[in-house]
Amino acid sequence: MSFLGLDVGTSGCKAAAFADDGRRLGYAYRPYALIHPRPGWAELDSAAVLAACRAATAEAAGAAAAAGAPVRALAVSSQGEAVTPVDAADRILANAQVSSDARALDQVAAWAPRRDQLYAITGHTAHPLFTLFKLAWWRRHEPRLWQQAAGFHCFEDLVHRDLGLAPAIGWPLAARTMLFDVRTGCWDAGLLAELGLDAGRLARPLPSGAPVGTVGAAAAAAWGLPTGVLVAAGGHDQQIAALGAGVTRPGMAMYATGTVECIAPLAGRAVFSPALAAANLCTYPAALPGGWATVAFCTTGGNLLGWFRDQCGGGASFEQLLDGLAGEPTSLLALPYLSPSGTPHFDAGTPGAILGLRLTTTRGELLRGLLEGVLLEMRGNLELLAAAGIPVDELRLTGGGARHHGWNQLKADVLGRPLVALDDHEAGCRGAAALGCAAATGSPAAAVADGWVRLGRVYQPDPARSALYRDRLDRLRQLYPLVRDFTTRSAA
Repeated sequence: MSFLGLDVGTSGCKAAAFADDGRRLGYAYRPYALIHPRPGWAELDSAAVLAACRAATAEAAGAAAAAGAPVRALAVSSQGEAVTPVDAADRILANAQVSSDARALDQVAAWAPRRDQLYAITGHTAHPLFTLFKLAWWRRHEPRLWQQAAGFHCFEDLVHRDLGLAPAIGWPLAARTMLFDVRTGCWDAGLLAELGLDAGRLARPLPSGAPVGTVGAAAAAAWGLPTGVLVAAGGHDQQIAALGAGVTRPGMAMYATGTVECIAPLAGRAVFSPALAAANLCTYPAALPGGWATVAFCTTGGNLLGWFRDQCGGGASFEQLLDGLAGEPTSLLALPYLSPSGTPHFDAGTPGAILGLRLTTTRGELLRGLLEGVLLEMRGNLELLAAAGIPVDELRLTGGGARHHGWNQLKADVLGRPLVALDDHEAGCRGAAALGCAAATGSPAAAVADGWVRLGRVYQPDPARSALYRDRLDRLRQLYPLVRDFTTRSAA
């Protein structure tokens, strides 16, 4: 038998089936396009996403069956916060608002005076990416849709619904809605009442790995699965990928380079502190049952490389651009806000900036300087986490950006910590499949994940360079308020 993980991302979905020893037996990817109907809006056609998920699942499951190991169980790793309204007949009423959709900014302002209360309940601080504010926007601006919707679903529970199951949502994903009490594992009655939302319009919250149900014959045929496949609760993609990277003890973290640059540490306990809240660093359940987690991120991650290729690449590939990076630390200081900042600032207004350009600056130096800026932002996040009692001493590399040796070494040097590459970078699918395996076999999820992970090259930081970058971080911290205040004055 095999176990399948479905990873529903922002630009595409991946499905992979794994044998009980962790060997990958089948894999498929299907892309889909973001829709931007207005400035600041970002949507996905949820029907198209489901169609892509069915196709990818069928291909991966078919490969596993051909290898003599039909799928026994599956779980879903889902992008966070994105939400889709459906009616009582399972018809999709609107496109999903995804994380980068910023239309709910006015709703965030209305809840701003209750920052401390929201953090105490949900472990998160207000931002338009969270589902709470997307729903509040629909209620205010689309009252007919609000009344017509029988359910509002993140992509994990939307997949469950399409599989013919009573939809459930893993705790790590439920927490990203900011409607979930992370201490009790339930939807918060007070927040729902204030929003005017009945809990029956949301999925059942379950801890990651808990059984959701089994797939019937009709849905199995539509998805290319055997009848009777067990579905287990999954959750937020960053935490599922952390499990798939073998992050199974406190002090470890996943470092993912995709569209967003993200660090997902595992904490030994729930940490609710003013320092974390001030840095917009959340506290919520991990995918590892009983574990706690947080997420530090910079929204300018791998998308920076795409922008640089399109504007400055001259037809070069990503690999060629990275091969051409300057070999030494640059004299540039880059504020990496080509898109709104993530943690710690949650600043949508301050733009990126590059200090130190000369006529002698090369393309390789410019790209390295920009990447240094992103990594310095992440090093600052690691220092904030350590000061709040969540130290990180080992980082596991995942995502498309984990494939280039030079970039990985740059990460180790700037972050000042060892980074461990994985033989298989599809940690999201592997983490979801590990949860399915745990649910089907009764094995602990941590033991499954540890047994399945194959470690690759270790990148050790260069001490001299790491010390130089520590000084550079202090300079970047001085630059940020200057650019922020100048931008604010210029806009006034």
